Amino acid sequence: MTFCQSCGTQLPDGAAFCYKCGASVSPGAGAPTKGSISTQQRSGQVLAPVGATALKCPSCGAPISPRLGEMVITCEYCGTGVALESDGWKDIQKHTMLPMLVTKDKVDTKIQEMMDKGIFRHHLHEESALEEMTATFVPYWIIPVSARTTVVSMDTMAEMGQIATTAALIGVMSGMGGGGYRRRSIELSALLGQSLFGGVGRWRGALGLSRGFMFYGMGMGMGGTPKKTYQLDQNYNFPVVAMKDLSEYQPHDFTFDLSQRVLFDISKIDKSIRVLNGDIGEDVAQAQAKTLVDGLQAKKAHAQYHMIQEMHTDMDAAEGELLHVPVWFSRYDHKGKKIVFVIDGNSGAPINSIGL
Repeated sequence: MTFCQSCGTQLPDGAAFCYKCGASVSPGAGAPTKGSISTQQRSGQVLAPVGATALKCPSCGAPISPRLGEMVITCEYCGTGVALESDGWKDIQKHTMLPMLVTKDKVDTKIQEMMDKGIFRHHLHEESALEEMTATFVPYWIIPVSARTTVVSMDTMAEMGQIATTAALIGVMSGMGGGGYRRRSIELSALLGQSLFGGVGRWRGALGLSRGFMFYGMGMGMGGTPKKTYQLDQNYNFPVVAMKDLSEYQPHDFTFDLSQRVLFDISKIDKSIRVLNGDIGEDVAQAQAKTLVDGLQAKKAHAQYHMIQEMHTDMDAAEGELLHVPVWFSRYDHKGKKIVFVIDGNSGAPINSIGL
């Protein structure tokens, strides 16, 4: 019996890493048996050169024949994972899976709720024809990414203070001119006053107008537009689907419940469910993860800060793991329009929906 020295999780004998916290495990506790999930965690050594058309499974010795374009393969006999890297085929050191917990009936109920939600979508599910509903274990690279985003935005409170000062200046000047100018100034002051007390969305409309009178304030010692710098730091275990043709399976702002994952064990997968191989290597997955995280950080920054003037994100990506996820794919036809759902078979949450 082996336990992780970092978090205390009980692990299979011979495991090379903790599937809960990712910490390395000292070798030597318990001998792995042939075909067991622990034998795949041994070395990560080169098994075959880059151009090899055939290799042997490092765990059970079964023949593996890579198809054109494949870069991630799971042995159909024992479940050991191998991946093509720059120096050749290697066994995957971190290979995990999420158990299938959601039945087909539960998926259908979830999809019906999603389709019929909203006042204009009553009976959408009833009026749609189910064309396909299949379950597969899809490979994802889970890439740890640390993102540090620096945001420079307007200081809204200071900006409102400037508008108030400008409005006061206009009010003073309205007493210095003729009646026509007085009326126009009062109207302008009223507009700025409404923008001040009508919320951020309204005072933005008067922002350009207030800047037109900034020369008054500058003569009294006021400077340029006030700015503030903010830091938005976030750590991700970002999933990248390991298949080019499954772009609809790619999460954007969705994470799997990694606390549920266990070491990959093909014997625990129903034989009627396909286990897919991948054609995207870890290096490419790291680059994709950085791109997707950059977009997600920008989305979060715009939701949190207003009037952003500058934004820059620095990222570090660490070694990932291969995670096989049970995924339900459903396609419906509604009067010629295709509606697609991709549902996480572990949690029942939607990974993506298209055409809804």
